[in-house]
Amino acid sequence: MDIHVVQPGDTMYRLAQQYGVPMERLLQDNQLENPSQLVVGQTIVVQYPELTHTVRAGDSLYSIAQMHNTTAAQLLRNNPALQGRDLIYPGQTIVVKFASKPRGSLTANAYAYPSIGRDLLRATLPYLSQLTPFTYRFDEGELIPLRDEALVSAALQSRVAPIFHLSNLDENERFSSELAHELLEDEEDQRELIESILRTVDRKGYQGVDVDFEYVRAEDAQRYAAFLARLRQGLVPRGLPLIAALAPKTSAGQLGRLYEGIDYRLIAQSVDFALLMTYEWGNQASPPMAVSPLPQVRQVVEYALTEFRPSQLYLGIPNYGYDWTLPYRSGSRAKSLSNVEAVRLAWNRHAAIRYDEQAQSPWFRYVDGRGTEHEVWFEDARSIKAKLNLAFDYSLYGVGYWNLDRPFPQNWVVLNAMADIRSEM
Repeated sequence: MDIHVVQPGDTMYRLAQQYGVPMERLLQDNQLENPSQLVVGQTIVVQYPELTHTVRAGDSLYSIAQMHNTTAAQLLRNNPALQGRDLIYPGQTIVVKFASKPRGSLTANAYAYPSIGRDLLRATLPYLSQLTPFTYRFDEGELIPLRDEALVSAALQSRVAPIFHLSNLDENERFSSELAHELLEDEEDQRELIESILRTVDRKGYQGVDVDFEYVRAEDAQRYAAFLARLRQGLVPRGLPLIAALAPKTSAGQLGRLYEGIDYRLIAQSVDFALLMTYEWGNQASPPMAVSPLPQVRQVVEYALTEFRPSQLYLGIPNYGYDWTLPYRSGSRAKSLSNVEAVRLAWNRHAAIRYDEQAQSPWFRYVDGRGTEHEVWFEDARSIKAKLNLAFDYSLYGVGYWNLDRPFPQNWVVLNAMADIRSEM
């Protein structure tokens, strides 16, 4: 796999000639909205098929996979133009194997809202080991229902493990330290909630549980770890793992409402896995900067490894960017946008995309129709490759994407090229 950075005068036709691959292959792998609108600084992923299969009458992905000692899921990953469907026709070329070799194995998890588009979900499921519908909430000891049936069903049909997600979001969709505190100081409410979680897991076919409590009070740190341990006790007889999604700490004594109630050492003794939420350095309320700058991400991983084994850790990866208005003013709010939208915006505003080598993140500036300057930071194939390399460098168990609800085709091509994606079913 190569990652080409678009230069002035580049076209898809010229890139196909330059790299010696069919233009159709470039178009399929990159799923560009308009291949004629290339932005200077944009990334194009180039892959080199090593083994292909020409579809014959009567072929299916399953029969092709059996013929070549692979899986239908791997064929779907190698051929993103199929969009997760086994809809093939005689004469079609199917890539069975690429020349590049993966660095190793990873478990790929992703969060998704129940409202995710079904076509997007279907196209992305082949690249996942686990799917985590977001989110079950609670009131005292009562679990609040979630319309997750379609996501769980789609995951199970694709042999992707659905993971139950519990958070301390309140009725205003905000993480509530008070809601967590009330639960953590009442063991009877905890017992009722855990029983309700286990009943839901059993009834719906969930294959694990992920707990994401944020802004836990410092005084509740021990009680939070104890709650996780109680929940894990209920999952062990079922053979199901417990994951905790953790604020990205760089030291045990890190100050701040987001960090003080999250004790990595205690939690490491209470769960099977932890997902490091290594994003939101650049956020809606911050000055313009990378959402997930690599040096800061590395610091979080290195601290986490003082309390967790590498085989317990998922690296969080953001599937979004932000658009800030300049000059930045305290109290202003950046606009969230998808990585695909960021490239489209750069095209529309005649902006060249730059790349911050330290942060390992793309960014650009533009002027809107009212003459106001903006700065945009987002993710591209280069930044995703850098994060996946970091996960491999530290032998982490997997990666977790927040979130699946916006398309980012290049991410999945890079993930597939770099990793053997584990099955958790």
